[in-house]
Amino acid sequence: MTDTTIPRLPFCELHVHIEGTLEPATIFELAAAKGITLPYANEAELAARYDFSDLQSFLDLYYANMQVLQTEDDFEALGAAYLRRASAAGVVHAEMFVDPQAHSVRGIPESVVLAGLHRAIAAVGAETGITASIIVCVLRDQPVDSAERMLDRVLESGFAIEGIGLDSAEVGYPPSLFRSVFDRAREAGLHAVAHAGEEGPASYVWEALDVLGVERVDHGNRALDDAALVARLAADRIPLTLCPLSNVRLRVIPSIAEFPLRRMLDAGILVTINSDDPAYFGGYLDDNLRAIRGAFGLGDAELELFARNSVEASFLPEARKRELLQRR
Repeated sequence: MTDTTIPRLPFCELHVHIEGTLEPATIFELAAAKGITLPYANEAELAARYDFSDLQSFLDLYYANMQVLQTEDDFEALGAAYLRRASAAGVVHAEMFVDPQAHSVRGIPESVVLAGLHRAIAAVGAETGITASIIVCVLRDQPVDSAERMLDRVLESGFAIEGIGLDSAEVGYPPSLFRSVFDRAREAGLHAVAHAGEEGPASYVWEALDVLGVERVDHGNRALDDAALVARLAADRIPLTLCPLSNVRLRVIPSIAEFPLRRMLDAGILVTINSDDPAYFGGYLDDNLRAIRGAFGLGDAELELFARNSVEASFLPEARKRELLQRR
C-alpha cells in the first residue's frame, strides 16, 4: 500500500483563490445571517452541484456563492478560516488571490475586501505564525477598463498588495488584452503572475511571459504542447503553480494518475503544488500532496523538493527564503 502520509515541511502556497475557500457550511451561515435565500435547500444539495463539466461550470457557481460576502467581517472570517486550515496543512506562507471586480460589481468596495483580509492575516499570523500576502486578480472575461479601474482603486486604498494576477474564463481571453494593466501594476512595484495554459493554448503562456512580464505561471499544463516553451520555462526557472485536484475536478485531466507531474519534473521545470479552490475541488494543500504521493509513489525527498520549490518561487524576501529553506 502506498504511503500517503505527509512529512511536516515548510510549504508556501502560491495558487489559492480566497473566494474558493468558501465552504458550504460558511455559505449557509452567512446567508442565514443576512436573510439571503439560497437556490439550494441544504449543504448536501449545494455539494451535489460540485460535479463540474469544465472551468465555466465551476465559475458560474463560484461567482453566485460570493453574494454572501458583503462586509469586512465576512472577508476576515473567510481569510482566517483558510489561513488556519493552511497552517494545519504545513503552509508557512500564503500568497492569496482575490477577485476585487467580482465584489465591486455587487457594490462592495475594494477597500472593504482588502481590509477584511488584512485583519485575517494579522490575527491568524499572531495565532499560528503563518504569514500571507495578497495578489489582486484581473477577471479576464471582463472589459479592460474594468480592470484599469480596479487597479486604480486598489492602489489608492493604501493596503499592502503583493502583486497582480489574471484569472477567470481563459479561452478566448488571451493575456495580451491586459498589457496596459500589467504595465501599470509593475510600474507601481507589484509582482506579476497569470493563469495561462489551463484550458487555453501554449500561446497564452508565451503571452503571459513576454507581453505581461509574469514571474510565475498559474497552471501552465498546456506548455507541454510546445517544446520550445518547455525549454524556456526550464532554462529560466519560471515556476508553474500546479493544482492537481483542481485539474481533475475541472476535467482538464481525467485522473490524478494522468496529471503531467513526471513530464514536468523530467523536463526540469520548477513546479509547485497548490490547492486552487479547495472548498470546491476536494482538498487543501495536504490533500493535494497526499493525492500525488499516492498516485506517483513519491518519496519524502520529492515532497521536500516541492517544499523547496514553493519557497524559491514565492515573493518572500531573500532572508526569509533562506530561513525557511534551512527548516526541516
